Amino acid sequence: MKIPANSSRLLDPERALRLARETLDIEAQAVLGLRLRLGADFARAVGMVLEVQGRVVVMGMGKSGHIGRKTVATLASTGTPAMFVHPAEASHGDLGMITPADLVLAISNSGESEELTAILPVLKRQGVKLIAMTGNPQSTLARHADLVLDSGVDQEACPLNLAPTASTTAQLALSDALAVALLDARGFKAEDFARSHPGGALGRKLLTLVSDIMRSGEAVPRVSAQADFSTLMREMSAKGLGATAVVDEAGLVIGIFTDGDLRRLVEKGVDLRSGRAAQFMHANPVTIQADALAVEAAEMMEARKITSVLVVDSEQKLCGALNSNDLMRAKVI
Repeated sequence: MKIPANSSRLLDPERALRLARETLDIEAQAVLGLRLRLGADFARAVGMVLEVQGRVVVMGMGKSGHIGRKTVATLASTGTPAMFVHPAEASHGDLGMITPADLVLAISNSGESEELTAILPVLKRQGVKLIAMTGNPQSTLARHADLVLDSGVDQEACPLNLAPTASTTAQLALSDALAVALLDARGFKAEDFARSHPGGALGRKLLTLVSDIMRSGEAVPRVSAQADFSTLMREMSAKGLGATAVVDEAGLVIGIFTDGDLRRLVEKGVDLRSGRAAQFMHANPVTIQADALAVEAAEMMEARKITSVLVVDSEQKLCGALNSNDLMRAKVI
C-alpha cells in the first residue's frame, strides 16, 4: 500500500493518543482475563514440561511464531531446554528435529493454521506430547492436544479487530507465566541465570573471579621487609598500582605501602632516606582470596574506602593484586 506523501498532515494527535490508551486498556484486560481463567490445566502443563526428557519444541506461524521465538529464548535462559521449529519448514524435513522425548508447545490464536494442523497427525503418531496455546479451545489444534492453555481474548486492540495485538500480548504473558512457574519449580537461582548470560552484567558479577582479572606474576608490586625506601618507590612506580605489597621470605603478605601512606609520612616530616619497608608499611593489610568473586572484592574496597587490594592463595601467599580500575575494565563495577 502506498502511503500518501502528506500523510503526516492527516495526523490527529488527540485521536492517536486516545487509540493508544484504548490499546493499552484492551491489552491489559486481555492479560487480566487470562488470570481469571488460569486453573488446574496450567499446573498440569508445568508438570508435563518438568517431566520432559528432551526439549520443549515451540511452534507457531506468523505473529504467533514471533511469540514462540521469544518463548524459546525465555525458557532456555531460565533452565528449560527449548528450540523453535517453523511449522512450514517442519513439513519439509525439519520435523526430524523432534523426537518422542520432546514436548511440543504449539501457539496459534485460531488453532487452525494450515501449516501447523498439517503436521499434528505425524506428531501424534510419533508419540510426542502436545500442549496447545490457543484462543479457540474447539479448534483442530486443541482437539489434537494433550492439554490446552486458553489464550483467548474478547477483542483485538486493532480498531478493525483484525491485526493480532491483544491476542499476541496474551500469548506472550501466558508464555512468561509458564516460564516463571517452571524456573521456580526447578529451584532456578540467580547463579543459574548468570551461567546462561555470561556476557551480561549479572553474569559478570556472579561468574567473574578475582583470579580472572587480577594482576599477577611480575605485574604485582612486592618488596621485602628490609627493602630501602628507594627500592620501595621504584617498585611502586614501575608497577603502577599505587601501592606495593611487603612480603616475608616465604612470600606471605606482612604489609602494604600505598601512595596515601607516602603522603602521610611526608606531611609528618619523617626522614625516609634511611628507613626500611618494615618501618613504613601498614601491617596486616586487607587481602582477598584469588577464588573469591570479583564483586566481593569491589564490595570490600567500597566498604573500607580503599582503591586496591592484595590477592592471596589458599596458603595466604601473595599471588596477585587488584585495584578499582581493574574492576571497571572488567565491567564488574
